[in-house]
Amino acid sequence: VQLQASGGGLVQAGDSLRLSCAASGRTFSSYALGWFRQAPGKEREFVAVINWSGGITYYAGSVKGRFTISRVNAKNTVYLQMNSLKPEDTAVYYCAADYAGTGKFVGGGRDMDYWGKGTQVTVSS
Repeated sequence: VQLQASGGGLVQAGDSLRLSCAASGRTFSSYALGWFRQAPGKEREFVAVINWSGGITYYAGSVKGRFTISRVNAKNTVYLQMNSLKPEDTAVYYCAADYAGTGKFVGGGRDMDYWGKGTQVTVSS
């Protein structure tokens, strides 16, 4: 079972990026999927989560209104559209999956069922 994040890069403030996280090895249509990030010297923080159906989403206050999470279950993929990027968005972004739902994401990400390897996002000022 693998979650593979992609789409990171180096952009300027105000630009947009779309991250993707493709799951393989099993079907994740019943799992909540989401994103965390970790900046150098800082703890991992919750970014966004979407429930299994796509009908419920939660965002960190720092990204609300700028980031949009979505999923395509037929592709076993979750996306994070990031607009109006700021230098403080610079971090390694990780995707994760949990069968129990969105709660663990909002709660900080302990004991998640699956983690993906990160993708670096760097926003220059």
